[in-house]
Amino acid sequence: MKLCSACLLGINCAWDSKDRKNEKVMALLKKEILIPVCPEQLGGLPTPRPPQEIQGHSGEDVLDNKCQVINREVVDITEQFILGANEVLKIMRLLGVKEFIAKHESPACGYGKIYDGTFTGKIINGDGVTTALLKRN
Repeated sequence: MKLCSACLLGINCAWDSKDRKNEKVMALLKKEILIPVCPEQLGGLPTPRPPQEIQGHSGEDVLDNKCQVINREVVDITEQFILGANEVLKIMRLLGVKEFIAKHESPACGYGKIYDGTFTGKIINGDGVTTALLKRN
């Protein structure tokens, strides 16, 4: 049993109300139990929502209060991202799950690569807020 970014399972929860369905993840679903989670929705953000990015740093820095998550409308949504990450961690602990299949480049779920916070499409090394929290725990 694993948690999985809900959008990868075809759930329309991405910022633009679309899914990010992934065929490899869908194939894995035939063999394993995958529990869909969307940290952004769990944190109280609506769908659709303006695009959001971590400002020039990573999820680790957000957790350490060194930077913020801002949406394209220049609204600070750091609190919602931290809340959503903590809710995902609660679900993992409640169910005894040890693995999370993350959506790459997401400011919440990103693993290894995220957008740089300029809304220009530039990618930097780093994890999203939820992935960073899960790694710490």
